[in-house]
Amino acid sequence: MSHSVKNIEIGSSLVTILWDTKVESKFHYIWLRDHCHCSECYHPLTRQRLQNTYDIPDDIKAVSYELSGDRLIFNWNHQDHKSEFNVNWLFLNSYCPVLILQEDKIKNESSYLKLELWDVAKIETELPRIDYLEIMSSDEGIKKWVLKIWKYGFCLVDNVPESPECTQDLIEKISFIRPTHYGGFWDFTSDLNVNDTAYTDIAIPLHTDGTYFTDPPGLQLFHLLKHTGTGGITTLCDSFHCAKLLQLENPEYYEILSKFPIPTHSAGEENVFIQPSYPRPILNHNYMGELIQVRWNISDRSTLNLPLDDPELQIPLFYKATKRWNELLESNKNEFYHTLKPGQCLIFDNWRVLHSRRTKFTGQRRMCGAYINRDDFTSRVKLLNLDREDILATI
Repeated sequence: MSHSVKNIEIGSSLVTILWDTKVESKFHYIWLRDHCHCSECYHPLTRQRLQNTYDIPDDIKAVSYELSGDRLIFNWNHQDHKSEFNVNWLFLNSYCPVLILQEDKIKNESSYLKLELWDVAKIETELPRIDYLEIMSSDEGIKKWVLKIWKYGFCLVDNVPESPECTQDLIEKISFIRPTHYGGFWDFTSDLNVNDTAYTDIAIPLHTDGTYFTDPPGLQLFHLLKHTGTGGITTLCDSFHCAKLLQLENPEYYEILSKFPIPTHSAGEENVFIQPSYPRPILNHNYMGELIQVRWNISDRSTLNLPLDDPELQIPLFYKATKRWNELLESNKNEFYHTLKPGQCLIFDNWRVLHSRRTKFTGQRRMCGAYINRDDFTSRVKLLNLDREDILATI
C-alpha cells in the first residue's frame, strides 16, 4: 500500500511526518543519517553499509528538505551530504511509533507463510506430500515442497530412487547440508558404530535433534533405504499445536517451560563433548512472544543443577509441567504414526515437529539423511514464495 506525506516539521533533534492516515512518525536525525542509502553510504548490490556510523557528528541536523512525489530528500549540516528516502520505506520502517507490525511488513508473508498447526485428525486428511520428479525438474516444484514443510512442519517425498546419491541431490535442492560430529550426509545401519541411541534398534521417544547445540539443526531428512525385518514405526507430533493446548489448559506450566533452563549434552564419543553456549528452555519465543522453537530431548538432558530463583518451588513445578507436556505429545490425538519405506523420504522442521521411533525393530535397517540450517531453509522459503524487493524493503 502506498502512503503520502501531508506535513513535515523540522525540530531540533528529529523530524515529524504527518501521514495520509492522520498518524505521525518521528525520526531522529541520527537515525535518518545512519540509514542513508545513497551509493556513498550503502552498497546497492551487497546491501551493506559503507559509512561508519560513528563518524556522524552528534549535532547532525537537517537544514532543509525536498518532497517530490514519493521521494523525500534531507540536506544535512555536515559535509553537504544529502539523503534520499522513499516515503513508503519510511512508513514501513517507522519506529516512533511502529506503524506496521513485523509480521505484516513483508507483503503476503502473514498469509502465504501462515503455519498450519495440526493434530492427527487434521493431518490424516491434509498429509503434505510431493513427487520426487516434481522437485528435481523445476523451481516451482521446490517452491511447493518448501512451502509444505514450512506450513505443516514436514513433508513426504514419493518415488525417490533408493540410493544415497539421489537422496543427497534431493535435500541439496533446498540448501547446503549442515555438517555435525556425525558428518555431513550420513548413511548408517543399526550397528552402534556411533555411540548414540539413534544408531541402535531400540525405541526412541518423541524428541528434537541437537538440543545440545547452541543452534539446533533446522531441517532433517530421513530415507529408509532398506529394512529386512519388522517394527521401527516412526511417529511425528506438532509441538506448536501441543504448546498451544498447554498454554490454554495451564498457563503456569507453559510459563515454566518457557523459562526453566535445561542443560544438555552430547558425550557418547571419546573425542566429543558438546553443550550449548548457555542452557535454553523447552519453549523458545521471539521478541514478540511468538513460539519459534521447541527443544525437547529427554535422552540428551544433563543434570538439573543450575541456579534458580526459587528451586523449592520451581523443581516440583518443572516435573509436573513436563509430565503434562509429555502426555499431550504422546496423546493418540496428537502423535501421528507413519511407517518409513524405501523410495519415500521424510523431511521435517526440527524446531517444530518432534519425531520418534515408537517401536523396537527386527532385522537390519539402512538409513541415510542429512541436516540443513534453519536460516538457510527460511531464506529459501521466503525468496521462492515472496517478492525479493518486498523482503529487501524491510532491511
